[in-house]
Parts: sequence; structure tokens; C-alpha cells
Amino acid sequence: MFDYFWLWSEMIVRWVHVIAGVAWIGSSFYFIALDLSLKPGKELPKEANGQAWQVHGGGFYNMVKYLVAPSKMPDELTWFKWEAYSTWISGMALMSLVYYGSTSLYMIDLEVLDITQGQAVLLSLGGILVGWVVYDGLCRSPLGRNDLILALSGLIFLIILSYIYTQIFSHRGAFMQMGISIGTMMVANVAMVIIPGQKKVVKALKAGEEPNPIYGARGKQRSLHNNYLTLPVIFVMLGVHYPIIFATEYSWLILGLILIIGALIRHFFNTKHKGLPAPYWTWLAASFLVVCCISLSYVGGPTNEDYEISNLNISKDEVHNSAVELVIERCSACHAKEPVWDGLAFAPKGVYLETEAQILKMANEIYWQSAASWAMPPGNIIWLDDEERALLSEWHKKLKDN
Repeated sequence: MFDYFWLWSEMIVRWVHVIAGVAWIGSSFYFIALDLSLKPGKELPKEANGQAWQVHGGGFYNMVKYLVAPSKMPDELTWFKWEAYSTWISGMALMSLVYYGSTSLYMIDLEVLDITQGQAVLLSLGGILVGWVVYDGLCRSPLGRNDLILALSGLIFLIILSYIYTQIFSHRGAFMQMGISIGTMMVANVAMVIIPGQKKVVKALKAGEEPNPIYGARGKQRSLHNNYLTLPVIFVMLGVHYPIIFATEYSWLILGLILIIGALIRHFFNTKHKGLPAPYWTWLAASFLVVCCISLSYVGGPTNEDYEISNLNISKDEVHNSAVELVIERCSACHAKEPVWDGLAFAPKGVYLETEAQILKMANEIYWQSAASWAMPPGNIIWLDDEERALLSEWHKKLKDN
């Protein structure tokens, strides 16, 4: 019964995380679009920066923005923060349930770094904290006065951070670590910069003082950063389910290109929201970079071409039987109706690999997880060498030909 409770807990937390993320991303996209579409008006108050007329749900809305705040504070003020907070809280809960709860499977690769489960968790948490401190320091440094230079510096930092993680964690662990690190930067922008700055403005107005405009400028900059980082974070959430993306040699570089692709796409829509000519070149550039990602994914996988079947001491007729025996020997410890691996009550994803029929049913997945990438075994904890991955590749090829 406890195992069912654990699985349902993971499902509910994942559900909450997606719902909270949709709410946060939706409000972020909306307010960036609103901010960029504001137009001046003769009838606006002197403190107002612009307005936008919108229609939705059968009604008309007149949205007015004040650069600092109106001369008189309204009785009710809505703060947009809980969407971000609930996304991060549910994300960390999910990270704890899945990755910290099964660190030996999902985060540690002894070929990369020989660490204990406790050390992996501490390194993960420390990396999240260091990521925010360095990013926040870049924003507050003289580099932060130029948005383009700051963006380039931030991109370089994130690519370096991504590479460092591949030298500490398993392929899956490093990829997810980048997702939680970037997500933390975004939430910390809200919790430690945007909201505190807005509260100081409100406090000054209530005291009859002139608010410092730096809080508005700093909040706008961090909000724009969150807008450009949103698409890469979503990519990580989805990409961790695709082994040819996260479990290849160049996954860190792929993520760097995804950061640029996400920025190009947001630049296109943000420019359109301003009412300026649409920069369609961004789609061509993004498409080219996607092709680069696909190429990196292909060349960064196991080098199965270096191994001929004749070098594996088996005949062509023995390929099928050898592959089936290999999968049963290496994979059935976890992928069984009664797993013998410590901490597993159910086979991961409900996949059983105990019989030839079950293996044939999952042949395509076995290829992508174990021959085209290093996703399985997780962290190569049950050793699978290059020759054996080549065997699985040849086996899959023969099944397709037949």
C-alpha cells in the first residue's frame, strides 16, 4: 500500500507542478506582451506610461501602466508571485521524490564521478545556490547596465555550468540539474528582486515619499530574463524524457543552443507585440540551430559503427539470441514484475523485460535508450560496454529489415 501512496504522490506533485507552471508562464507571457503593446494617450494621467485596449470573453479592458506607481494607491492590489512560488515548490518536491529519492539510479554515474548518494544531493543543492549567486552577481555588476552584454555573459555562464554538471552527475541528472538551476534563477528573480522592489515602492508611496525608480528598472530587467528563459526550461522538462537529447556526449552544448533558440523565438513575438515589422529571420536561424542540435545528438551517441559483429565473437545468426540474453541479464533486475533492485517496488514505467516476447515488444525503446544513447542502464550502473551497445544496434537494425 505504501508503494501505491508513493507513486500517487509523485503523480499529484507532477500534476501540480504542470498546473503552476502553466499559470506562471501564461501570466509572464501576457504581461510582457502587454508591456510591449502599450501606446500613449492624451487622456492618461501624467504618471502613466501608456495604455492598451483589449477585448476578451465578451468584454473590453483598458489597461494602463504606471512606471513607478499612481499618485494614490488603490485599495486592492494584486501581486503576481504565487504562480512562481508554487511552480518552484512543486518542482523541488518532484526533484526530491524522483531524483533525490533514487539518486543512485538517476543522478550518479560512477564512470563520471565516484560519489555517494548524500554527496550527490549536497552537490545538487550547492549547484543550485551557486548558480543563482553567480547570475545575480552578473546582473548587479557593471555588465548589468548593458542588456546585450549581460545576455551574452549569462549565456556563456549557463553553458559552462551545464558542462560542469556533466562532469559531476549522470546524463539524466546533469540535464535535470540545469532545469532546476535555471528555474531557481527565475523564481529567485521574483522572490528576491521583483517583489521586494515593488514592496519598497508601495511603502514609499504610503509614506508620501518619492520611490526610487531603480526598483522598477531592475524588476523589468529580471522579468524580461524570465521571459527569455521560459522556453528553454520547458524544453528541459520535456527533453528529459528523450534519451537522444539528454543522454549524449554533447547534451550540454545542445542545451546551450536551445537557450539561443528560445531567445530567438521570444524575440520574434516580443518584436511583434511592439508593433514593429516581424523579424522572420529568427525562424530561419532557429531552424538552422535545431538542425545543429539534431546533428550533435547523432554524433554524440555511442559509436556503434566502430564495432563490427564479427568482432563480437558471435555469428550473424546468433545476434537475436545474444541480444535477448543480454537484455534479460542486464535489465530484468529492475524491469520485472518483482524487481530485485533495492528501493524498487515496481518496474520503471511499467516496462517488463523478462521474456523474449516482452523484449521484442520494447525493441524500439531498447534501441533508443541503450544503443543510440547512454540513458540505460541509468548511470551505467549495470555495466553495458560499447560492444554490447553495438550488438543491440545491430539487433534492432535486423528487426527493422525483417
